[in-house]
Amino acid sequence: MDAFPDRNWNPLDPDIERRLRESEISDGARIPYASNYVFLLELRVADVAEPGYAIYKPARGENPLWDFPPNLYRREVAAYRLSRELGWQLIPPTIEREDGLEYGAGSLQTYIPANYGCTFFELREEHPERLRQFALFDALANNADRKGGHILQAPDGGLWGIDNALCFHDEEKLRTVIWDWASEPISDDWLADIAALRDDLEAGGEARDSLAAYLGESEIGALIARAERLLAERRLPEPPQDRRSYPWPLI
Repeated sequence: MDAFPDRNWNPLDPDIERRLRESEISDGARIPYASNYVFLLELRVADVAEPGYAIYKPARGENPLWDFPPNLYRREVAAYRLSRELGWQLIPPTIEREDGLEYGAGSLQTYIPANYGCTFFELREEHPERLRQFALFDALANNADRKGGHILQAPDGGLWGIDNALCFHDEEKLRTVIWDWASEPISDDWLADIAALRDDLEAGGEARDSLAAYLGESEIGALIARAERLLAERRLPEPPQDRRSYPWPLI
């Protein structure tokens, strides 16, 4: 694969998860300079003429971390599922897959064509409402690594968040560059979405089943607690004073 593709399957296509799951790998290349093994794969399915592309992160290519357990790719899937359950469509469709992949089990995420030099810092003035939603999502997911380059703008102008592996720890670890709207009120619509998620998680509903496949009981309990706090405070959090609140590097 000589270059990053400038087009891909629509991430909002209701059939996209099936395509990721059933496709054959026709080409691929490792993405350089990543701390873990990351591959860009070309995918083909029999009922679609044009190929699609996905980012593959295998468990076998992960460098171990002292504060997160192995199989970080599963948290990529959980982040997508959380976004999907909220109805927010912030994270590109992401599945767990093993068959047909050279390095075995890992996450397969819809590739987002983008200008990779355009980051959160260039997007924040034009897309404040969408980025407020990202700030809220990251507070809920306890994202420990939201760098500026993890927000991508697709060709249609939509924004997507990638590299979500360091989420869902049961200890407070929020580190993000998106503090521009700290302490501002959360919209009633978003609070309603969080309340519905909280109720489902507490009742053992479909959202809990979806996330429990990838998160432990303590992590789901911490997710419920963060939802409760956001619902009580009704404002985006402020940077903590007792620990580092920004990731490094910022991009």
